[in-house]
Amino acid sequence: MNNRFARRQPSSITTIAFYNLENLFDTIDDPHTLDENFLPNSDREWNLKKYESKLFKLATVIPKIGVASAGTSPVLVGVAEVENKKVLKDLVAVKSLKKEKYKFIHYNSPDERGIDVALLYQPKHFEVLSSEPISVYVEDEPEVRDYTRDILYVTGNLHNEKVHILVNHWPSRRDGSASTQHKRIAAAIKNREVITNIRETELEAKIIIMGDFNDDPKDQSVREHLVQDDFYNPMEKIHSRYRGSLSYRKNWNHFDQIIISNNFHRFEKNKLSFAKADVFDADFLKVYEGRYKGVPFRTYVGDDWQGGYSDHFPVYVQLKLN
Repeated sequence: MNNRFARRQPSSITTIAFYNLENLFDTIDDPHTLDENFLPNSDREWNLKKYESKLFKLATVIPKIGVASAGTSPVLVGVAEVENKKVLKDLVAVKSLKKEKYKFIHYNSPDERGIDVALLYQPKHFEVLSSEPISVYVEDEPEVRDYTRDILYVTGNLHNEKVHILVNHWPSRRDGSASTQHKRIAAAIKNREVITNIRETELEAKIIIMGDFNDDPKDQSVREHLVQDDFYNPMEKIHSRYRGSLSYRKNWNHFDQIIISNNFHRFEKNKLSFAKADVFDADFLKVYEGRYKGVPFRTYVGDDWQGGYSDHFPVYVQLKLN
């Protein structure tokens, strides 16, 4: 392993990450979803060799996220664009992840492509108390539902402190940012409904919202409808014209975000508090030459196999146990 990512002695720092895995599909046809682009007979010629190569690459990334300052792999990793439980089982079974002893929480969502969110966790650090999928109702046009990804809601004890985690993958901008904005606002409002319900019984709940929001930190859905004044979005300070979690037409976006409730800024003995946040954009995750030098080294560009990792960089926050 590169010295930059070498493990140090255990520290009081805990890393929580989010990573859009860019179409982690198996090679088996699911007749109930639109997975035709990721089959051996498709134009992309998705096959076992390519699938295993992608698993190997992703499994080399995850344990490195935040390791330079924490000394250990992330305790929690939210992921997006996973097809099913099989791909998650295959991912955590890859040698470089198997030794990290990750388990996962996943539910099938109604998304038409069959892609879901999930949460990887290390049981020795995180005790799951409950989990459930929460549907997000959005419409393509009046009374015509667009079936999108569920929110994954997980409650657990992180180093013996109760936390609530919401893992998201909001509706895309594929049909245009303005024309689809209402869908992402609806997803933000649904998150706020969950937060309100949590606080009805636990006023001082510590809450972590993570995901690919398909909007930037300063966009209306995030800044006005989700974050408000009771949450802190560290990704807002990181995002710039020169840096983000993905690049589109040479412009940087920061769709991938981890947002924390304000009480993570309290410094109480034996409690977790916010330490730092960042994008994990190590050089090995980037295109290394040509006109797209520096952007995420992705699996496909159109139907052309690139053999990379993902079209997104992972993001992470680190919490300190006081």
